[in-house]
Amino acid sequence: MYSVIYDGHCHLCVNLVRSLESLDRGQRFQYIPMQDSAGLAAYGLTPADGQAGMMVIDQADPSQRWQGSAAAEVIVRLLPLAEGLVHGYQLSWLKPWGDQLYAYVRDRRYALFGQRQTLYRSAYPACPSGHCRP
Repeated sequence: MYSVIYDGHCHLCVNLVRSLESLDRGQRFQYIPMQDSAGLAAYGLTPADGQAGMMVIDQADPSQRWQGSAAAEVIVRLLPLAEGLVHGYQLSWLKPWGDQLYAYVRDRRYALFGQRQTLYRSAYPACPSGHCRP
């Protein structure tokens, strides 16, 4: 199981989480908005740590964590039938451009896609501290 840390105020981020929720239904991924200080603290993180991009943390070994475009690659690799796509992408000349595109969108996500007024909380919350807030 993996925890995905996302921006719960970002329209793009929330739409991606909703898509993952419908594909995965909590089988591989659970979610924490980067605005959830208590949820992040269980991993030794703060909301500021989430500003560098979404994160994926292996719940079985929390020292295994990925952020930014590397997190996106891990998510795609863990989806059924998608591992070969990521492997080919990582070995190609596209990866540096993908990393730059990710950083560009991350830094402009509210301007490009808008900002939600309410925090989105997943139907599949990660509860590393043993409790989830509704």
